[in-house]
Amino acid sequence: MRITDLLSEKTVSIGVKASSKEDVIKQAVALISKSGAIGDVAVYEKGVFKREEESTTGIGEGIAIPHCKNDCVTKPALAAMVIPGGVEYEALDGEPVQLLFLIAAPNSEDNVHLDVLARLSEMLMDEEFKNKLVAATDVKAFRQVIDDAEKEKLGEEETVEGFPRVLAVTACPTGIAHTYMAEQALKDKAKELGISIKVETRGSGGAKNVLTDEEIEHCEGVVVAADVNVDVDRFAGKRVVQVQVAKGIHEPERLIKEALDPNTPIYKAGEARQTSDSKGKESLGHQIYKHLMSGVSHMLPFVIGGGILIALAFLIDTIAGNAGSASFGSVNGAAAWFKTVGGYAFGFMVWVLAGFIAFSIAGRPGLAVGMVGGFIATQTNFNILATIQGASYALQANAGFLGGIVAGFLGGYVVLLLGKAFSRLPKNLDSLKPMLIYPIIGVLIEAGVMYLINTPLIYINIGFSNMLTWMGGHPALLIVLCALLGLMMATDMGGPINKAAYVFGTAMLASQTVEGYIIMAAVMAGGMVPPLGIALSANLFPQKYSKKERGEAAVNYVMGAAFITEGAIPFAAADPWRVIVSCIGGSAVAGLLTGLFKCQLLAPHGGVFVFATIQPLYNIPLYLLSVVAGSFVTAILLGILKKDHPTPELGKWTGIRFGKKK
Repeated sequence: MRITDLLSEKTVSIGVKASSKEDVIKQAVALISKSGAIGDVAVYEKGVFKREEESTTGIGEGIAIPHCKNDCVTKPALAAMVIPGGVEYEALDGEPVQLLFLIAAPNSEDNVHLDVLARLSEMLMDEEFKNKLVAATDVKAFRQVIDDAEKEKLGEEETVEGFPRVLAVTACPTGIAHTYMAEQALKDKAKELGISIKVETRGSGGAKNVLTDEEIEHCEGVVVAADVNVDVDRFAGKRVVQVQVAKGIHEPERLIKEALDPNTPIYKAGEARQTSDSKGKESLGHQIYKHLMSGVSHMLPFVIGGGILIALAFLIDTIAGNAGSASFGSVNGAAAWFKTVGGYAFGFMVWVLAGFIAFSIAGRPGLAVGMVGGFIATQTNFNILATIQGASYALQANAGFLGGIVAGFLGGYVVLLLGKAFSRLPKNLDSLKPMLIYPIIGVLIEAGVMYLINTPLIYINIGFSNMLTWMGGHPALLIVLCALLGLMMATDMGGPINKAAYVFGTAMLASQTVEGYIIMAAVMAGGMVPPLGIALSANLFPQKYSKKERGEAAVNYVMGAAFITEGAIPFAAADPWRVIVSCIGGSAVAGLLTGLFKCQLLAPHGGVFVFATIQPLYNIPLYLLSVVAGSFVTAILLGILKKDHPTPELGKWTGIRFGKKK
C-alpha cells in the first residue's frame, strides 16, 4: 500500500494556523474525518490523545506523526497538514512542528498503520523531501511531491525484491484477441501509473506468463478479467477484482486502483464472488454466459481443427473432379482420410462442450458427469420413423449441440447439489467425494435425466434442422437470416452477441448441410468486415483520424483478413455509436450478399486463409466481393458519420470529403 493510496485531496491542508498541540490535533482529526473512514469521530479523537499520553509523536526536525488504531476506523486513512508558522508540540527535540501526518487504522491484524508509519518516517529523514513538502503551495503540489518520492523509492524496492504489486489474469472464450488486448491495456496503464504488474494470459495457446506462488504471496491485489472460469482459489487472502474481459480493455485504471484499494474485499477460497460491476452477487445471466463460454472455448479447437480437415477433404475431392459424386468428400483416398479424421474431431465436440460447462460450474468433479451427459446427447433413444415421398424410413436422430448445452448445465448443478447433500460426511471421507461419490451418483443421475429429456430435445433438434431446410427452400428468408447473423457479428465485436452468432454458425457447420455452410459463410464475412472497414476508412478519409490512429488502423487489414473482429474494438471504444453503427451496416451487407450468392463455407475460422474451402469454387470471387462490399459500406459510413480530427497531420493526400471542404 502506498501513502498516496491513503491520502486524498480532501485530507490535506496547506497554511494551517494552530495555537497549541491540542488545537492542531483536533484540526487534524476534523480533517481526516472527511475521508469517511471514521465511524465515531469523538472515539477516534480520544484514541489519538490517549496515544499521545504514552509518548509524544513529535519525532523532531519539525515533524509529527500522530496515529490511532481503533474499531471505529472502517478503513485506513491519512491526513496531512502544513503549519508554516509552526506549533509547540512537545517534540523530542523541543522544536515547533511544521509538518503533521495523522494516521487512522482499523483494528485488524494487518497493522497497516505501522507500514505507513515506517515508510513515512524513513522518507521524512530526507531533508530535501521534507522541505519540498513544507514549501508546497497547494494540495496538488503537496501530493505530487509524495507521489514522485514514493515511486522512486518503491521502484527501487520492487527491482530488488522482484515482486509486482498487482497481478492479473486475462481470458476470453476463443483466447485469440480479447485475452491479449486486456493484457496490453492493463500493462500500459500500470506503466503510466508507475505500478508494477504481471499478467497471466489464458489464450488459445494455453496459459502463458503463469503467476507463481511466491508472486501471489507478495502481491497487493489481483485483477481477473475473464469471460471463462478462472481458478481464483489460489488468490485466497488477497484483494481480488473479478470482471468481464472487456472491462480489462476499457477500464484498466479503475481495475488496478480497485485491486490496491483497502476497501476491496479479501477473497476467501470457495466463496461465490461478485464482479466489481455489481453491488450484489454476479448476475445469473452473466454466470450462465460465463459457463457456456467456458464450454465453447474448450470446444472450439475441436470444431476448428475438425472443420478445416473436413473442408480440405471436400477441396481434395473437388480438385480430383469428384464434386458431383454422391460420396463427395470421401471418393479420393486422401480426401476420405481427411474427412474421417476431421469427423473424429467433430465427434468430440458436444462431449467436450458439455464436460467443460459442467467443469466451469462444479470444477473437476463436474467434468466426467457433464461429458457423459454430452455423450448421451449424441445418442438416440430410438429410430424416428419418417415418410419421404410415400416411403417410410428409420432416421437416426440425437439431441446434438442443444442437448450438449443442457447436459453440461445439468451435470454441473447436479455435482453442486451432491456437494451440499454430502457436506456433513466426516472430513476423513472428503477425498472420496470427487473420486467416488460424485462420479458414480452424478453419472447415474445425469444419465437418468438425460434419457428422459433426450427425446424431446431430439424432436427440437429435428424441428430446428427442418426449419433451416425449409428456409433453404425460401431463399429470401435464408438471406435475411444471413444478414442478421452478419449484423450480430459486428454488434459487440467479440462480446456475447458476437459469440452467440459465431456459436450458432459453428453448430450449423457441424450439421454438414448446404444451409449450414451458407450460414457459416455469412458469420465469417460479418466478422471480417469491421476491422477491414475501419482500415479502409483510415485510408479513404485520413482527416477523420490522428496520425497515430491511422498507423494503428493499418494493422486491421491483417486482423480482418484473419477473421479477428476484435481489431475494431479500440476504435469502437473511442467513438462508440458512429463506429458500431457503421460496422453493423457493413457486416449486414456482407452477410446478405453471401446469402444471396449462396456461398458455402466449409471451415469455421481462418478468414482469407480458408477461402479455398468455399463451395462451389466459382463462388470464391463472389464471397470476396461480399466482404469487400461490406468493408466499403462500413468505410463510407464512417466517412459520413465521423467528425474530422482536430490535428490529423495530413500529408499530400487529404482524403475524400462529402460536401464542401472546410
